[in-house]
Amino acid sequence: AGCGLIVLAGFLVILSESFIHHYEGRIINVHPSLIPSFCGKGYFGLRVHEAALARGVKVTGATVHYVNEIPDGGEIIEQRAVYVRDDDTPETLQRRVMEEAEWVILPKATELVCQKILSSDKANTKYIQNN
Repeated sequence: AGCGLIVLAGFLVILSESFIHHYEGRIINVHPSLIPSFCGKGYFGLRVHEAALARGVKVTGATVHYVNEIPDGGEIIEQRAVYVRDDDTPETLQRRVMEEAEWVILPKATELVCQKILSSDKANTKYIQNN
């Protein structure tokens, strides 16, 4: 039994290594950039979008990834791009990335991971037949 999947969205706490290892392959996170850009320690919330605008990127987006002991360092599951507009502010960009990318890919990635977990669990299930 136990927890099948942990989904992090807007979760700003770095999980302990023991927690991550206990639920290995069963924790996913949505991050408001196209990893490997603007990610890792210190890149969260508006800071991500401020950094993207300061750098002058033309495309940003969101990433759903597995959580490992490296902040935003886990295997990428899904990504979606969002074009940056000339008149974007960190707040408008954050809103559009959320609506056009995060809210689209998080449910999709969650479904993919659940299917993978269920397939793995089913493959590891042993059936005992009573005679």
